[in-house]
Amino acid sequence: MPFGVNTVNDELYVEKVPVQQIAESVGTPCYIYSYREMEKRFNSYKRAFSNLAELICFSVKANSNIAVLRAFANLGSGFDIVSSGELKRVLMAGGSASKTVFSGVGKTDMEIAEAIDNGILFFNVESEEELEAINSTGKKMGKKAPVALRVNPDVDPSTHPYISTGFKKSKFGIEIGKAVEVYRHASEMSNIEIVAIDAHIGSQIFELNSFTDSLNKLIDLAEKLRSAGTPVRYIDIGGGLGISYKKEEEPPTPADYADIVRSTFPSSEYSLILEPGRSLVGNCGIMTSKVIYIKQGTSKKFVIVDAAMNDLLRPSFYSSYHEIVPVKQRKSGSEKVDIVGPICESGDFLAQDRNFPQVQSGDYIAVMSSGAYGFVMASNYNTRPRAAEVMVKDDQYTVIREREKFEDLVRGEKIPSFLE
Repeated sequence: MPFGVNTVNDELYVEKVPVQQIAESVGTPCYIYSYREMEKRFNSYKRAFSNLAELICFSVKANSNIAVLRAFANLGSGFDIVSSGELKRVLMAGGSASKTVFSGVGKTDMEIAEAIDNGILFFNVESEEELEAINSTGKKMGKKAPVALRVNPDVDPSTHPYISTGFKKSKFGIEIGKAVEVYRHASEMSNIEIVAIDAHIGSQIFELNSFTDSLNKLIDLAEKLRSAGTPVRYIDIGGGLGISYKKEEEPPTPADYADIVRSTFPSSEYSLILEPGRSLVGNCGIMTSKVIYIKQGTSKKFVIVDAAMNDLLRPSFYSSYHEIVPVKQRKSGSEKVDIVGPICESGDFLAQDRNFPQVQSGDYIAVMSSGAYGFVMASNYNTRPRAAEVMVKDDQYTVIREREKFEDLVRGEKIPSFLE
């Protein structure tokens, strides 16, 4: 069960607030986040990497709600972004552009210009053409653009292939064997300032040796650049530390991670940057849903709920496991069921062949560990409004995103005159 979530008299709470109280007030499906757990997790990184990491940059793609970003900004976080939209969210939340790094393989000229104009810390450059585009945009603006090359260290992170990003075959980064040459080329560009090296090998990683392998390669590259007269200030080692989705999973802690980094990293020569995302918010949130029907099929029993793959994509897309529990425990047995949503797709499920306590129509369930890559990956498929989001702090809760209405879904659409 995620931290920040607990059971009192067989009823589920987030911090000191009953989940059913929120569900009945706000409606379902609904995402609920624990502020205190986010605070605790960020501070655990700060303590573990004290005197080692100059900046911890929350990966905005994990959870981009402005209230979540404000919480991390208030705690001193920097940010890792992958679009100008995420940059706007950071700024709206009170985050600092000067503590923001811009990753992603497809930055447009407009996004590059906006980032330069706002004074981001640096771009994580993913290709030689992108480097040329940043230099060209900087020249037009009369400004130098700070950059790191995101290098691909060809490290196996032992995770799901969709979230492995450090292989040679990955679309991300520049092959590390070419990096010295590309850095040399960058040093000759009039509007490029070389400041860092970056790598991100994947997500949901449990094997710390993967991070050690990547870091050793980055340090080796930094030394080669120093020898070649192109020194860097920052080494950005990305994010990717795993979390527990199942009770038996025991991921490394930030302290474990810091220990292996500290044994390798020459802290006196380079400033370290981290980009954690999932490990800061994943276990800080749940998604609540209401049981609509119980259906006995020919060979399976189905619990049909009002949350679907458009609300939480991970089970359908990654075959990911999320623990699911009734919000109020009944004194009843369990049975093997599929927990499914209303979407018109066979792939619309939250769990399959799951031993689950017996529930009935009108009961509420909670999908654990939904604080990362939950709402941010939601869609309006089947013209379904996206869920509400709520943040809890101690015994109070606030709706931090209203549930969408139909009017929100069709805003901007129009019927052309030739169809009238």
